[in-house]
Amino acid sequence: VQLQASGGGLVQAGGSLRLSCTASGGTLSTYRNHMAWFRQAPGKEREFVARIQKTSSTTFYADSVKGRFTISRNIAKNTVYLQMDTLKPEDTAVYFCAARSIMTAPWDYWGQGTQVTVSS
Repeated sequence: VQLQASGGGLVQAGGSLRLSCTASGGTLSTYRNHMAWFRQAPGKEREFVARIQKTSSTTFYADSVKGRFTISRNIAKNTVYLQMDTLKPEDTAVYFCAARSIMTAPWDYWGQGTQVTVSS
């Protein structure tokens, strides 16, 4: 099972990007698992960005992105998205998607990461 993250790139401050996370190579369902996005900036620890609960549209966000980022899923495409608007230079990081089947368990699956760079 693989999670493939894509959609990163270079954007000016105030711009937008949409990241995608698609499950492939197995039976992992992005609908029947809790899905999340994390990010890691150079020299910093990986931090939580957003998550969406399994079989639900309930979402949670880090305070730093609340109101600017939106996590969603497309069940038919088995894909989770992270719409990022009003980007800031401090959003620059490698973004990772993750999946887990149980809320209290560690994140079981991780994508390879996609680079987001926001220029000022």
